[in-house]
Amino acid sequence: MPRCAFLSISNTEGWFIDDDLVHPFLHELGWEVKNIPWNEKTDWNKWDLVIIRSPWDYQQHLEEFMEVLQKIEDSKAILLNPLDIVKQNIHKGYLFDLAEKGIELVPTQKFSSLDESLITESFEKFKSNQLVIKPLVGANADDTFWINISHPLDWGKPLEVFQEKEGMIQPFMSGIVKEGEFSLIYLNGELSHTILKTVGIGDFRVQEEHGGGVIAIPNPEPELVNAADKAMKALSSTPFYARVDLVRTRHGSFALMELELIEPCLYFRFDPDSPKKFAALIHDYYSNLSK
Repeated sequence: MPRCAFLSISNTEGWFIDDDLVHPFLHELGWEVKNIPWNEKTDWNKWDLVIIRSPWDYQQHLEEFMEVLQKIEDSKAILLNPLDIVKQNIHKGYLFDLAEKGIELVPTQKFSSLDESLITESFEKFKSNQLVIKPLVGANADDTFWINISHPLDWGKPLEVFQEKEGMIQPFMSGIVKEGEFSLIYLNGELSHTILKTVGIGDFRVQEEHGGGVIAIPNPEPELVNAADKAMKALSSTPFYARVDLVRTRHGSFALMELELIEPCLYFRFDPDSPKKFAALIHDYYSNLSK
């Protein structure tokens, strides 16, 4: 019986994790499957596949997390997505590489450290009274700030956090609040399903853990799909799973927020067919390796 581990987090309380929906379909295909916290001591040689799913505290222990992934890569287990894809995607500098390939991004400026002059210059550069500041390595909107030109006292926390930390500044995209952020989920390079994430009351973050909502989009508009497809085709290799996050601009086009290839929530509970589809893809992937 082949064995598949879903790499997760030790304390799942407060998180919206729906990978268990895949388990029954893997069982039907003859698999043993288990969710394993990424930092739990494990003999990875006893597993055939390890799929990174919900290790959502990794950014707080980045060096240790990467060491664990290296151990998995060095074991007999197959890591998905592979370590080379993780290394390319873990630093949000990948966004600038995609921009060079013609992918429309939310206007973004990266920095090695933050000070008041850079914030002031960014308000002027982006012709915006509101900015978003976020880390270049991060997850779940941790250390992400929304600041206003009229409230400089609120700049204190991001200035403290990013005093000696890499980050990036973007103009606040009003479309996030007015409409939301679209997420298109790709499984083995093919579009599986689409959702719209909306912000929580009084917040600017769309994650469910921050009060955001999720709506299934059964028939995404062609322009949205085209924008996501273009981003996927710009990748150097096809990931086993991916989530393309896009926001509608004031001009009506769709700009890339992120292309998540490490541990994106895949929102299986918003597409009834997707858990079975993911299980079948896992089974087919491993079967083809064994031939």
